[in-house]
Amino acid sequence: MSAFLLSTAVIFVAELGDKSQLMAMTFAARYRARDVLIGITIATALVHLASVGIGAAIGTSFEDYQGTISVIAGVAFLGFALWTLRGDELTDDEAAKARNSTGMALLAVGTAFFLAELGDKTMLATITLSTQEGWLGTWIGSTVGMVAADALAILVGAAVAKRLSEKTITYAAATLFALFGLVLIADGAGWLSSV
Repeated sequence: MSAFLLSTAVIFVAELGDKSQLMAMTFAARYRARDVLIGITIATALVHLASVGIGAAIGTSFEDYQGTISVIAGVAFLGFALWTLRGDELTDDEAAKARNSTGMALLAVGTAFFLAELGDKTMLATITLSTQEGWLGTWIGSTVGMVAADALAILVGAAVAKRLSEKTITYAAATLFALFGLVLIADGAGWLSSV
């Protein structure tokens, strides 16, 4: 229980103001809030399960690969930016179907969050916590903490979507994805050069 409570609190606080919250807002402006929350929960549960497994198996030596993982995730985010812009060419009917398609939302949100969290501070915090606390409590707690923080962002994103045009949302989402990608690449390159 202490592992659960500690990891919930640590990851909730670590997630506040993180790029994942901005992504949650962006996705909530494009897809149904329920689908975004489900996608985030699935991706977070998988990443944090891997994190506690890594923490239990090899401890903190995983940090040696953080730079490479950040660069790969950054390139993927640049791809998401292009994909978002390309999606602007959908007909109104196709765009409505995409917004209302649970499968499309789960795939987009789940993939983006999975890649964003690889090597992120919340993943590293979960690895670290699992080396000191029980893996099950750490896994459940870290997942709950992150999903709770991102749920706040989803509420904001859904409210913003009601006030902005689809074109504005598309360009804002593409810009955010590109910025996240560039930050991840720069962070990974900096990490790699310090090794």
